[in-house]
Amino acid sequence: MAIDPKIQNLRDRREEAKLGGGLDRIEAQHKRGRLTARERLDLLLDRGSFREVDAFVAHRTTDFGLDEKQFLGDSVVTGWGTIDGRLVYVFSQDFTVFGGSLGEVHAEKVCKIMDMALKTGAPVIGLNDSGGARIQEGVVSLGGYADIFLRNTLASGVIPQISAIMGPCAGGAVYSPALTDFIFMVKGSSYMFVTGPDVVKSVTAEEVSFEDLGGASIHSSVSGVCHFVAENEADCLFLIRKLLSYVPQNNMEDPPFVKSADDPLREDEALDTIIPENPNKPYDIKDVILKVVDDGQFFEIHADYAQNIVVGFARLGGHSVGIVANQPAVLAGVLDINASEKGARFIRFCDCFNLPILTFEDVPGFLPGVGQEHGGIIRSGAKLLYAYCEATVPKLTVITRKAYGGAYDVMSSKHIRGDLNLAWPTAEIAVMGPEGAVNIIFRKELAEAEDPVARRAELVKDYREKFANPYVAASRGYIDDVIEPRETRPRLINGLELLAHKRDGNPQKKHGNIPL
Repeated sequence: MAIDPKIQNLRDRREEAKLGGGLDRIEAQHKRGRLTARERLDLLLDRGSFREVDAFVAHRTTDFGLDEKQFLGDSVVTGWGTIDGRLVYVFSQDFTVFGGSLGEVHAEKVCKIMDMALKTGAPVIGLNDSGGARIQEGVVSLGGYADIFLRNTLASGVIPQISAIMGPCAGGAVYSPALTDFIFMVKGSSYMFVTGPDVVKSVTAEEVSFEDLGGASIHSSVSGVCHFVAENEADCLFLIRKLLSYVPQNNMEDPPFVKSADDPLREDEALDTIIPENPNKPYDIKDVILKVVDDGQFFEIHADYAQNIVVGFARLGGHSVGIVANQPAVLAGVLDINASEKGARFIRFCDCFNLPILTFEDVPGFLPGVGQEHGGIIRSGAKLLYAYCEATVPKLTVITRKAYGGAYDVMSSKHIRGDLNLAWPTAEIAVMGPEGAVNIIFRKELAEAEDPVARRAELVKDYREKFANPYVAASRGYIDDVIEPRETRPRLINGLELLAHKRDGNPQKKHGNIPL
């Protein structure tokens, strides 16, 4: 049976749109070790779920000979699909068409998808691979970026927004990903910077490579811009799918519940001896986390940045939770500028999307030093404090060892609306460590002592026994209970169930003024 010419015309146009910039440019993309826009979507979304929109849109520019270069769909592929059966909206920049550059039509397509996502309450995922603004379109392309920035901001805290940098992302283009919740990058093939190596050299005389200026390793470990580094593009897209399994579709939904075979009453005796006898000896807080959460599965975020604090997602009794933990194995778990800001941003994400916050605390205080003070540790520490204070989701805290000074207050203490605050017998809750306290309180006595070393050791021991324990705080109700470490998992799961219908709020206001 002959095919209707109109049907055939439609099919031909669809095939043309799928080719993007053509076979030669697709081959060139593959030679660079990068997938095409559509190949990426095929890996990201459930098989057969992608529904494309605006496949027949073309740019309207006639200047600089662009009227002779028309590509259906322009330089971005947009639409929606599902991940594990849940709706997501996507846009994937097509480097084979004008280097993925953003022009008027490109921006309109992205904005349409973002508007639909907001209306229907589903996440937006952007796969970025672009040479930047389309210079031939001038200020119109700049306006297109700003239209996207506005939508990023309005969608913030309403729907999850995820950015994957799959190639270049430079100039003004970097600010859309920066406004989203999480940024993924790929080793060796993606980079982000406001000004490239050539501009840097001309302005500052510094010579730097693309990778050293804005590669995945730099942004994941030095700048903190990037949350996840993937080995390759397929790994990157898999990680996005995994991340979404922990978060709700929007700010009005609860996080996904995933039933686990891991016994909610399971106790782990190894936790009883995980804290070293020497209070100054480090241990890995991730060992604690893995022994407590469902199936030993912890999805860490920002793993290479500010490693003195650990953040990420896990499940407890099937409930998705955000975890914030001081890391004694790095800088003794002290809070510094980077760790404070890393923790604050994660806490605010969890609060936006109804994820309970579980805090494992072992913190000796804030990092001292001229560099930290001049760098604004006061302001950065206040960001972490503000985030915890502002959060109205269930907040559970376990003090494993040290909780000293202002850092005790900051790390989800009962005083800033912590809901369930537990401590292990090894907890030391005090204004400062025994050594520092003795040096101040008994300064005159030590100066006059016949054997100041022996006397100091005696006073430190006495102070530790009297104050460096959880019982003074527990006697005042600052700690709800002191528990055996092995009991941590069942007690936390019970706490989550207890707080499942918690209702709390903040005073009515337009918004607070976080100390940025």
